[in-house]
Amino acid sequence: MSIATADTPVSANDTHQLKRNISWTGAFWVASGVPPLVLFSIGGIAGTTGTPAFAIWAASMMMGFLQSFVYAEIAGLFPNKSGGASIYGAAAWVRYAKPIAPLSVWCNWFAWSPVLSLGCSIAAGYILTAVAPDATSSIRTFTLVSGSLGPVSFSLNSAFFIGAALMLGTFAVQHRGILGTARVQKVVGVLVIVPLVIVGVAPLLQHGVNWSNFQPFVPLAEAYKPEPGAWNIPGWTLVLGGMFIAAWSTYGFETAICYTSEFKDPAKDTFKAIFFSGLLCIAVFVIVPFTFQSELGLTGMLETPIVDGSGVAAALAHMVGGGPIIENALVMLMILALMLCLMTAMAGSSRTLYQGSVDGWLPKYLSYVNHHGAPTNAMWTDLAFNLVLLAIACADATSFFFILAVSNCGYIIFNFLNLNSGWIHRIDSGHIPRPYKAPTFIIALGAVFAFVNAVFMGAGAKVWNPNALWAGLITAAFIIPVFFFRHYVQDKGKFPAKMLEDLQVGGEVGAKMPKKAGVLPYVTLLAGVATVLIANAVFQF
Repeated sequence: MSIATADTPVSANDTHQLKRNISWTGAFWVASGVPPLVLFSIGGIAGTTGTPAFAIWAASMMMGFLQSFVYAEIAGLFPNKSGGASIYGAAAWVRYAKPIAPLSVWCNWFAWSPVLSLGCSIAAGYILTAVAPDATSSIRTFTLVSGSLGPVSFSLNSAFFIGAALMLGTFAVQHRGILGTARVQKVVGVLVIVPLVIVGVAPLLQHGVNWSNFQPFVPLAEAYKPEPGAWNIPGWTLVLGGMFIAAWSTYGFETAICYTSEFKDPAKDTFKAIFFSGLLCIAVFVIVPFTFQSELGLTGMLETPIVDGSGVAAALAHMVGGGPIIENALVMLMILALMLCLMTAMAGSSRTLYQGSVDGWLPKYLSYVNHHGAPTNAMWTDLAFNLVLLAIACADATSFFFILAVSNCGYIIFNFLNLNSGWIHRIDSGHIPRPYKAPTFIIALGAVFAFVNAVFMGAGAKVWNPNALWAGLITAAFIIPVFFFRHYVQDKGKFPAKMLEDLQVGGEVGAKMPKKAGVLPYVTLLAGVATVLIANAVFQF
């Protein structure tokens, strides 16, 4: 297959480039916003699954860690690209079906980007509670305008305006480029991760493990109600729903390889960044939910403030035996943790938009980079998109989890395509030296996990909203007309030459692109769609 390229002149915008300013430690600190993602859904998973919740977190984390070795290998093939695993995986699929490449990039972006709005809504809630403890106060009840949008609500209330201010603060930090972002993340990361680990370990040392809180090891009979169920179809549906939503958090450390073109030594830094970020996530995502369940038990985890996230800080304070002072300190910890998540999300998602634009998949305006090496047009797009989502997330818990479930549909689609891109790259570009080469069984396991994730989505999305799966698939499809306009109208059916230079992976520009995998990628796509639909039909409440 040959792919035509456009020999476009360098514009004024192209004189600004992403800069090689960081080592793997910088990416590690930028990715340190991933572990606090456990705070987003620890209550929701406990409320929907019951006593298996801790095991769901552990199993999901181990799947994410094993998958990351596939991403580490394919990232090494593209030392001059930014934007993360979706970009590297898209380069495998574009040889077989052009629209699949932007689909991968788009799905990764709309999975990661909502961290901004969701995190800001939670942080704003904590700030409001600290400023005005009385839920009936005028500050807490203020709403400029509210209404409904299909299956969700929206509200321009106090939380919205506080969240918008937090979002703008995140933008200001990132405007100065990746080096400045990494420095801020290092400071905030230490302030957040160390206490988070202490909160996870200290109660176990003080009180031991309350093993009775892990029995009976069966899912709930019905979400958010304490009656134990059984390992039947409804029970497995709830568990798969837990695995579905946990993946949004536990797989997220793959963002550590979003900065390949900004590494000083990508051959060495890429693997180290994702490997050590994964180890950190294993510690947090395994220990914190285990301790949380050991201390609270099923009844405590099903309380409304835990399920909706508003009472997590108070629960953490209780776990370590602290009073009001400790609780206030943990509220500040929660706010810092959420800010850490916000900076990680904007740094990674904006670079995904930037690289997608440079490669000819997304609108041209997104490829602008300022003199600090920050993709500011992509960041402004993130900001505008998330202000809309913030109005929805601040309305109520149902709207919050709808956004989370829809965004995670995109994340599962991205993971499916990218895990399979590992073996496609092996077949088509197996002769190209790799700075890191994963064991072959890991590449094969990644392909298996791709279909396991498809089951999570097909069976589990409905746990969070009956329309989440279909809304997620429709959202994913939005990118197709955008790509067609960019590629066939603006670029006249030709890809930018810069994209082909990397896509050739050592070949000559204009050379015929091999498709050694034959029909296997097409069979894989059809099998993936079938897996989602069958899982959706089989697993019911």
